[in-house]
Amino acid sequence: MRKAVATNAVGSTLDAQRAGVGLRLPHLAEVATAVPPASWLEIHPENFLANPHARELLGEIAARYPVSMHTVGLSIGSADGLDLEHLTMIRRLADEIDPILISGHLAWSMYGGVYLNDLLPLPYNDETLRTVAAHVDRIQQALGRPYLVENPSCYVGLGRSRMGEAEFLTELVHRTGCQLLCDVGNVFVSASNMGYDPYAYIDALPAHAVGEIHLGGFTPEPDDGAPGREVLIDTHAKAIAEPVWELLAHALDRFGPRPTLLEWDNDIPPFATLMAEAERANSVAARVFGEVEQHAAAR
Repeated sequence: MRKAVATNAVGSTLDAQRAGVGLRLPHLAEVATAVPPASWLEIHPENFLANPHARELLGEIAARYPVSMHTVGLSIGSADGLDLEHLTMIRRLADEIDPILISGHLAWSMYGGVYLNDLLPLPYNDETLRTVAAHVDRIQQALGRPYLVENPSCYVGLGRSRMGEAEFLTELVHRTGCQLLCDVGNVFVSASNMGYDPYAYIDALPAHAVGEIHLGGFTPEPDDGAPGREVLIDTHAKAIAEPVWELLAHALDRFGPRPTLLEWDNDIPPFATLMAEAERANSVAARVFGEVEQHAAAR
C-alpha cells in the first residue's frame, strides 16, 4: 500500500503511517536541544501567541520536524461569532512555522467576549450547522487552507439536537469543504457515556474527509447522576486504554493511512513515554496495513 505523505513549504515530510506526539511546553526545551527521533509534532498555538521565548524555540523545532497546529480557542460553535483578532494571531503563527495541518474542536468556549476553560457541547440542528459552517468558511479563508474539525467527547445529550453527530459532521464537510479530525479516544468516551456503538460511528464518517486521527487517555469517574455507574472523562492524563487501540485499528482500516497523534495534556510524563505510545500506534498501523497488503497480494 502506498504511504500517504504531506510536505510543507520548507520540505518537512509527514509519513501518514508514522504516529506523532503532542508537544507541550514542559518538553519544549528538551525537543529543541536533544532533537529526539519523533516522526512529527503537534502544538496548541495558543501556548505560543504571547510567549516570545517559546515561540523562538518553536521556530527552531519547526525547521527540523513536521509540525501541525491544533487550536483550542477559536470556538467555532459560538453564537457570538469568531474572535477575529485571535484568528489573525493564529494566521501569523501559521505563516511563521508553515504547519502540515491546522485543526480545532466542534465546540464553543466563548460567550460575551469571555473565554471559558472548557470545550462545551452544541445541539446538532440546522441553526447550529449554519453557524458552524459560516465560521469554518471564515477560518479557511483567513488561513488559506483546509481546517480539520474534531469530534468532541460527549457527556450529555441536548434536547434541541435533530441529527446525529456523524451526520452533522458529514453535512459540515459538504457545505464547507473542510476536513475532519477523528479523535478515536473521543469516539470511545462518547460512545460509552451516551450508549452507542463506536465502530458504527466511525463507519458513518466520510472516509475521504478524515485528514488526521487523535488518541488520548481517559479517566473513569463515578457518575453522580447514576449511582454505581461510571462516566469516562477525556482527561488526556493516562496511557491509551486497550479498547481504544482496538478502535484505532478499525479506524485505520476504514480510513486508510492517516497522520495519528498521541495527546497527553495533564500529569504529563517524560517525553520518552510519549514516544513509546507513538511506537504502539505505529505497530497498530503496521499490522493493519500489512494485513491489507497481504489480502491484496492474495487476490
